[in-house]
Amino acid sequence: MSGASNGIAAFLRELPKAEIHVHLEGAIAPSTLLALARRHGVALPADDEAGLTDWFRFRDFEHFVQVYLACSRCLRDPEDFARLVRDFLLAQAARGIVYCEAHFTISTHVANGAKAGEVLDAVAVAIAAGEEETGVRLRLIPDIVRNVGVPPADLTLEWALAGARRGIVAALGLAGSEARFSCEPFAPHFAEAERRGLHRVAHAGEHAGPTSVRAALALGAERIGHGVRTVEDPALLAEVVADRVPLELCPTSNLLLGVAPDLRSHPIARLRVAGAELSINSDDPALFAIDLPGELGRLHDELGWSAETLTELALAGFRHAFLPAEEKALWERELRSRARELGERHLGRAIQVSG
Repeated sequence: MSGASNGIAAFLRELPKAEIHVHLEGAIAPSTLLALARRHGVALPADDEAGLTDWFRFRDFEHFVQVYLACSRCLRDPEDFARLVRDFLLAQAARGIVYCEAHFTISTHVANGAKAGEVLDAVAVAIAAGEEETGVRLRLIPDIVRNVGVPPADLTLEWALAGARRGIVAALGLAGSEARFSCEPFAPHFAEAERRGLHRVAHAGEHAGPTSVRAALALGAERIGHGVRTVEDPALLAEVVADRVPLELCPTSNLLLGVAPDLRSHPIARLRVAGAELSINSDDPALFAIDLPGELGRLHDELGWSAETLTELALAGFRHAFLPAEEKALWERELRSRARELGERHLGRAIQVSG
């Protein structure tokens, strides 16, 4: 993880956490990708784990897209998706994450030749088995991609609704290039999702400004993925704070993709001071070489945020999740209890948070 001291690092890793903005395809480990590539005869820039780990290391956005698409090309058969889910859940369990809502781009895999129904069956079985094995609960957020058009969005909505009936889908998502493509063509999809009782989230306010956030809210998004550029519009920020719209922050992703030059320049502190509802997430942990405990550790190291503040942010992950109120309350009690215990063990004091 980050360079956080051993005490705070152990505290953050063992603290029960929810992660609600992470991409399943962007979490694939180099070892898993290598095995899948060999199985399908897909040529990669390196043919061993060390070489792939080096290739995964972020360089620029174009390289990031190349790696992401290579990962997607190696996911073909139902068994591939089942392995992806199991490996992901094992990794999340090692990070102390007990509940996760992960973005998943089914339309990309169908375009690559996968069969939507077979993928649904495979991931449903893998999620149930993985939860039994690891104790981590996973729900998916199938993403409509702005820049690939309406027919793939139709498929995504269909798949999301089918997945919701199977109990493995938490929400319909919207991703893709917000700077170049409008979200308006997908208003009917979000309206239908709402009509059918499915939650809605949208990436916005990262590579495009406040107008992107306003458009996502008008679309019916209940949470905003990133949303950091909300700070550029005081009226919008006041509205987001007043309406308690959750913003899913991914600081390392933002820094690597050029949203801010460093963490001290990042809008996170201004958003927090303004009273915005914030959670911390890793976005694409394998591609950005960061995980959720590491993200929290960076806030401690570089901004000096206390264990109490970091625990409040961990608590927000559960509060912003699409979970029944009674489950949120159970996890909140568990987190508070564990924070006291882990604080005494690793930091020499019980960690307690208000609210």
